Amino acid sequence: MKFLPIALLFISNIFMSFAWYGHLKNTHSALWFAIVSSWGIAFFEYCFSIPANRIGSQFFTVAQLKIIQEVITLVVFSGFSVLYLKQEFKLNYIYAFLCLIGAVYFMFKK
Repeated sequence: MKFLPIALLFISNIFMSFAWYGHLKNTHSALWFAIVSSWGIAFFEYCFSIPANRIGSQFFTVAQLKIIQEVITLVVFSGFSVLYLKQEFKLNYIYAFLCLIGAVYFMFKK
């Protein structure tokens, strides 16, 4: 059960990546359409993030949940930007991941 919030946060972040950045692949559509579409996608993001945080708060502190969410966000966004938006994966991403691993370590250190 402790991993359920993490799984829900992964799903939530996939939806949010599409809501925030998916429209960049089709910039020919009207801005209002991108906004309304993003709101629609973000609804599903909330359907996963709210339960993830509710369930997760039984196992983690709010600060720990936030750090978990940030790590998941970077992992999901990196995959999204490379696979969907066809952006180049850069060495800087690895350095950022290493810094986040340090943040996770300190957040969960007793």
